[in-house]
Amino acid sequence: MLPFDLAERIRAAAIQRGKFILSCGDTLDEYFDEYGLAADPILLNDVAHALARNLPRRTDSVVAMALGGVPFAVAVSAISGLHTNFFRPSPKSYGTRRQIEGRSVDGSRVVLVDDVVRSGAQALRAAELLQDAGATVVAALCVLDRELGGRERLAQCGIELHALLTPATLYALGSERTAS
Repeated sequence: MLPFDLAERIRAAAIQRGKFILSCGDTLDEYFDEYGLAADPILLNDVAHALARNLPRRTDSVVAMALGGVPFAVAVSAISGLHTNFFRPSPKSYGTRRQIEGRSVDGSRVVLVDDVVRSGAQALRAAELLQDAGATVVAALCVLDRELGGRERLAQCGIELHALLTPATLYALGSERTAS
């Protein structure tokens, strides 16, 4: 269970209210802005420690989901000593032209790291490409699980999702805050 004070600090730093359009076209009235969280080095460190507690044994690498997962994966890597790889939604059209950056994942047990999981589609796409590259995806970590089917879709593929927060946690924080 995430300590109340850390959950409240995440909420204060990252939750914004208004009208927000997602890349898939959906509209939200509440948005998780990971940059507000990641820009605070003390909060980022505390979140990374909380995420790192959910790393399965025998993990070889954390894989940052671009772009939201990058600061969290790098911070978890710094704490745990695990190597970091970076997953791009599509290969670069220049330079290395890779979709998976960093050292080879062939034969590695990897954990996906992202800021928010909604449907799980991006994580599943990453898992597929990582498996094609020879990796075994053993789990996924995120700060916020929006509970829109991602956990279930990942579980169907044998990937357990560990989330620090859910909408219920966020709403409970809001009611506790107004009650006190």
